Amino acid sequence: MKKYLKKLIYIGTLLLPFMAIQSSAQSLSASTTVTGIITDANDKDPLPYVTLLFKGTNIVSRSDADGKFTISTSENHTQLQFSFVGYKTKIVNIKPGETQTIAVQMESAATSLNEVVISSGKRPSYKNRDNPAVELIRRVIDHKNSNRMEAYDQVEYKQYEKMVFNMSNLSEKFKNKRIFRNYQFLFEEQDSTKIGGKNLLPIFIQEKFSQNYYNKNPEKTKTIILGDKHVNYDTPLIDSKGLSQYFERMYADVNIYDNNISLVSNQFLSPIADAAPTFYKFFITDTIKNHSPQLIELSFIPRNNTDMLFEGRIYITMDGNYAVQDAFLTVNKNINLNFVRALEVKLTFDKNEVNRYYLAKTNLLVDFGLNQNKGGGFTGERVVTLTDYQINKKQPAEVYDGPKLVVVPEAEKRGNQFWLENRTDTLSKNDLQIYSNVDTLKNMTSFKKTMDLVTLLFAGYKDFGPFEVGPVNTFYSFNEVEGFRLRLGGRTTTALSKRYYFETYGAYGFNDEKWKYFLSGTYSLNNKSIYTFPQSYLRASFQRDTKIPGQELQFVQEDNFLLSFKRGENNMMLYNDTYKFEYMKEFENHFSYNLSFRKWSQKPGGTLFFNNFLNNRAQRIDNINTSEVTLALRYAPKERFYQGKLYRTPIIDKYPILNFRYTAGLKGVFDGDYNYHKIDGSIQKRFYLSQLGYSDVTAEGGYTFGKLPFPLLTIHRANQSYAYQLNSYNLMNFLEFVSDHYASFNIDHNFNGFFFNKIPLLKKLKLRENASFKILYGGIRNENDPALNQSLLTFPVNQDGVSTTYSLDREPYMEGSVGIGNIFKLLRVDLVKRFNYLDHPVVSEWGIRARVKFDF
Repeated sequence: MKKYLKKLIYIGTLLLPFMAIQSSAQSLSASTTVTGIITDANDKDPLPYVTLLFKGTNIVSRSDADGKFTISTSENHTQLQFSFVGYKTKIVNIKPGETQTIAVQMESAATSLNEVVISSGKRPSYKNRDNPAVELIRRVIDHKNSNRMEAYDQVEYKQYEKMVFNMSNLSEKFKNKRIFRNYQFLFEEQDSTKIGGKNLLPIFIQEKFSQNYYNKNPEKTKTIILGDKHVNYDTPLIDSKGLSQYFERMYADVNIYDNNISLVSNQFLSPIADAAPTFYKFFITDTIKNHSPQLIELSFIPRNNTDMLFEGRIYITMDGNYAVQDAFLTVNKNINLNFVRALEVKLTFDKNEVNRYYLAKTNLLVDFGLNQNKGGGFTGERVVTLTDYQINKKQPAEVYDGPKLVVVPEAEKRGNQFWLENRTDTLSKNDLQIYSNVDTLKNMTSFKKTMDLVTLLFAGYKDFGPFEVGPVNTFYSFNEVEGFRLRLGGRTTTALSKRYYFETYGAYGFNDEKWKYFLSGTYSLNNKSIYTFPQSYLRASFQRDTKIPGQELQFVQEDNFLLSFKRGENNMMLYNDTYKFEYMKEFENHFSYNLSFRKWSQKPGGTLFFNNFLNNRAQRIDNINTSEVTLALRYAPKERFYQGKLYRTPIIDKYPILNFRYTAGLKGVFDGDYNYHKIDGSIQKRFYLSQLGYSDVTAEGGYTFGKLPFPLLTIHRANQSYAYQLNSYNLMNFLEFVSDHYASFNIDHNFNGFFFNKIPLLKKLKLRENASFKILYGGIRNENDPALNQSLLTFPVNQDGVSTTYSLDREPYMEGSVGIGNIFKLLRVDLVKRFNYLDHPVVSEWGIRARVKFDF
């Protein structure tokens, strides 16, 4: 009997799952699922965040920002109830046990809201006028100044912040690829409904703890970093501090009381900005009476869902202060924002000692990916928590002395006890594991090999420990003078020394049959990498190479293969021998100076010749020798960098960059042939214009004192490649214009799709408009005009004897362009027009130029 009983139990156990499946199937077959869209009965606009439920139950859902909804139940219900502040409650009959789609239209009704009492009957469309939600947001806007931190004489608080960055949304197939066979310990799993998907691969974590002070009059701030804990990668491509600065730029502080909020390199209009009612639609969606003070839930959506705007909801205190008590911000799925699959901001406010609200916690999460809906990507989360918030507590003046940001020496050496006492946000077991995981990872041979490959692909260098070879895109190029040009070079790394750095290359032109080479040695004076801020070093170098007169490139090698393709004639070059010694010093406030000495010899090449007509007789000059001392000053307040072990690139921001340079030519010193003085200065600044995008503006000018041949005057930046260059004149020929005094103004504006977003056929393409204008004034004095002074070198001429080099007349050189950007999310194409000096030989009035630009 026992034997048969055991068999029955065994068989029953086997059948239980199938019985459960059958039961589940029966339940599913009887489930009710309703999807649809909710619109205004009059203007047919979608209604966001409408509350809906199966009547008589607590089974609740809400419509999304586009008015769409889904709600399900396994119970037997026949009616759905829809409610929305400002609208009449609607009851809709449904069919139980079926999946169905319905369209719901709601009619407006009179609304009363505390002090804001506005009646509105049927309306033809959404309007700001006589809209209680808009009236409320205007109250919030009017009270912004009294709710900011700046409303108090003094403020101080402690701040803890945590930044975690993961590879996200990784499939099991991706996780189990051979390349990750040794890295399974890195992966972690989470609820697949969360942003980032099921599988995550944490790659970065940083924690900071600081004491912060603010003083209103005079306005001063001070931040003292007391603790800084982060993972430490030891590769040429990845620098932990550089990653930190990059993430701080991408995941900036969110102050909802600012008109514009900077996130992922873009500016979003705040829902309580002064102009918010022009760009947002607002809806009163709930009244929370069990909170003191009473709160109003105010939901909002963009009027145009591709603009740089948020959608979400904010909770407003109805105590006369009209402060934000909580906020949830996200973005529409159709927003003209590249590679961002999801963005969420949660803001939590607490009461201070005078019962006003201050921002106590920010949780910012962004998910990036090439594919909008699937595939792996990256997810970053930054949490900022404020504690010990005190107001109107005056501190001694010396608290604010020195730099605004101070890092105490022991900040990166804090132990576990310090973080246990000061960590105000929960750190999961998986988060804590990232520190040890990265330590394990960076010592793995397979990881080092992988990073070598990544460095080669993205930075162009092959690492061999103390020396790396590259950049690979300069190994081969060509031009009309040198013909095919082969080059091989490299530089030392921190693996050799943190004090000494060497860089070299050798190149050979098969047409001119000449060798070119370069060697430099740099000594770091502060025992840091010479690429690390702040720089302090001595450098000596020698270079023998060619240069196109008038070609000035930023962050790109002149012999880059892609720049070999040029329009028009490109057969004039200079052969330069340059000995240079320089001292570089940067300060924590981002002021820097560079003092250098240069011995420089220029020889003409190709169809370029140095000729003059002394005593009415033509004679050819072999070379020009100069010796000069230069002092360069630079001030870039609050500048940050994309930082690696062996590179750094400035991040363009709203703060100006000022440059000034003075050069003195020394005749008789190391065979220098000329005495002269040069001064040059420039101001660069990005202006953010909220929804209209941003403008990059540069004003520049210079003056040369002394009688000089044209190669020593200012040869204006020209571009004969097909790549659009922001700082050059894209339809000017090389060596076309020279000046001994000049002034220029350049503006390049990106509209961020503001107009294209309003055109239905272009809206889905997420293209962006660009426009630029450049104007250059200049000229040469009589003493430097070869037509008036035969002892000077004559301007170059072409094979027909027509001059190809000119001074600017009273009329300035002008060019402008209109362009389409964000093509395939990477490409910008401009149609460029040259407005004048069209009678010069081999010039084009129109041109098409392209530029690859990675942008969010």
